[in-house]
Amino acid sequence: MTETTAYTPPKIWTWDKESGGRFSKINRPVAGATHDKELPVGRHPFQLYSLATPNGVKVTVMFEELLELGHTGAEYDAWLIRINEGDQFGSGFVSVNPNSKIPALLDRSGPTPIRIFESGAMLLHLAEKFSALLPAEQPARVECMSWLFWQMASAPYLGGGLGHFYAYAPEKIEYPINRYAMEVKRQLDVLDRHLAENTYMAGDTYSIADIAIWPWYGALAKGLLYGAGEFLQVQEYKHVLRWTDMIGARPAVKRGRMVNRTWGDPASQLHERHDASDFAHRTQDKLAPAK
Repeated sequence: MTETTAYTPPKIWTWDKESGGRFSKINRPVAGATHDKELPVGRHPFQLYSLATPNGVKVTVMFEELLELGHTGAEYDAWLIRINEGDQFGSGFVSVNPNSKIPALLDRSGPTPIRIFESGAMLLHLAEKFSALLPAEQPARVECMSWLFWQMASAPYLGGGLGHFYAYAPEKIEYPINRYAMEVKRQLDVLDRHLAENTYMAGDTYSIADIAIWPWYGALAKGLLYGAGEFLQVQEYKHVLRWTDMIGARPAVKRGRMVNRTWGDPASQLHERHDASDFAHRTQDKLAPAK
């Protein structure tokens, strides 16, 4: 058992700005804008303001899949939001996403712009708008929806739970690491058992359920998330790995994963996307390390 100093919660909680570890500058107990800053607007029907975290990757993959299917109306501009610099607290961003989390999306395809926040809502909005990547018939449709909402409910245990305490917390504490490791392994087992009997999450057809789950659990299964692959023994989940590799081989997924990415191999980065040709015509300026 790891020895830790006993902590007794105070009668009234107060914010200690220095206790947030790596994320102390981007987490706070209040909402709203911290500064005035309008968002840029490009020429395409959809304006995405994001970063290539798993939640951001969901949406760029969705756009690239729609374009791959020939839905030219799904053209989009993807603007980089640097969360470590507080871009998500600008007045323009907050007006689109009052929760100040990436991604934020403006659908400007109609007479009145529509704001969409929460990545799952974006996937559902786009799937319904283009009648794509969402099964039309039951029971596959509701199965897809169930897995979409499963991901939205489950990922906080993986991200804010295991990811925080295992990888980012200022000190390692056995209880929360064990608690979240147990839950994440249970989630991987849920996926593995399901994928043992199904090609994709909603059955035989690729859908927004796969697009939602892959950036989180696919990265985890390949040992790319929080450096926790060996810790969680992800190689045990053979069906998740099969599904992960199959999704990752899709051309649209490869493109979507690059958009708004500012870390890793420079060849895997496209800081902003304003045209399909950006993938082929990237320059060293676009691939420069994030400031």
